[in-house]
Amino acid sequence: MNLALIVLVDGISYAGWLFLVAIGLTLVFGVLRLLNIAHGGFYAIGAYVAAYAIGVAASNGFGTAPQLLLAFAGAAIVGGLLGLLIERTVLVRLYDHPEVLTLFATYALFLILEDVTKLVFGGGSLYAFQPRNAFGTVEIGTLNYPVYDVLTVAVAVLVALGTWFVLNRTRTGRCVTAVVHDREMSASMGVNVAAIMTGTFIVGSMLGAFAGAVTAPKIAVNPGIGVEVIVLAFAVIVIGGLGSIGGAVIGALVVGIARAAATHLAPDLAVFTVYAVMAAVLAIRPYGLFARPMARKI
Repeated sequence: MNLALIVLVDGISYAGWLFLVAIGLTLVFGVLRLLNIAHGGFYAIGAYVAAYAIGVAASNGFGTAPQLLLAFAGAAIVGGLLGLLIERTVLVRLYDHPEVLTLFATYALFLILEDVTKLVFGGGSLYAFQPRNAFGTVEIGTLNYPVYDVLTVAVAVLVALGTWFVLNRTRTGRCVTAVVHDREMSASMGVNVAAIMTGTFIVGSMLGAFAGAVTAPKIAVNPGIGVEVIVLAFAVIVIGGLGSIGGAVIGALVVGIARAAATHLAPDLAVFTVYAVMAAVLAIRPYGLFARPMARKI
């Protein structure tokens, strides 16, 4: 029973982090039909900005709350500005071209962003453990678990609920949904499709950078952290169904619990678990668990 509790808690904690990493990627794909490899670069930049902000705030005597506020706000703002710059200068020129070209473009942008982080922050590691240590631990059954990790799950739940509310209960969200289903019809009904697409990419970039900021107090922030993240995020959205927000939630839970179980029961296989789960799901549901029905042209 204790092992089952450990697997469940670790799995849910990891799933919360995975969802934060994947939500921006699946949102951009759902609206722009763009598999944004540069998402890993936004994540890395968000982590670097957060680690730097936390270090500066801590050295000046600020408490835990101001440290996190500066980290999260700074990462989201930088991510949004970079997203605006990239969408307006690069991606807007490629929307009418084959999808493979935009894929190559975002991969090139990812490499550029990786070099930008090295140029700005150097090649060493940044550490920002202060907020995570300050929150201490909480007892969950027989486990002592970091409060910061529990709060990460709570943040993921709030982001999921906020995304659902915006998409389903606001006029902007309905416009986004309309653009997802039919851009030409949406434009004919007066929806500013270009603004929706630009805004969605900016929000996706901000969410990617925010995920990096949330992660910064849990890791050593160093070059290359965006590489693994983009692979994991891609696995989550493929399992859940490309472009599906609910699918991203389920995909994160499936991957999180499977990885936690493998880590505790068969550590040597843990690295392959994500890919094994993805292969198993795609063998049964080639378009993911919650992929939207595709219209067939006759």
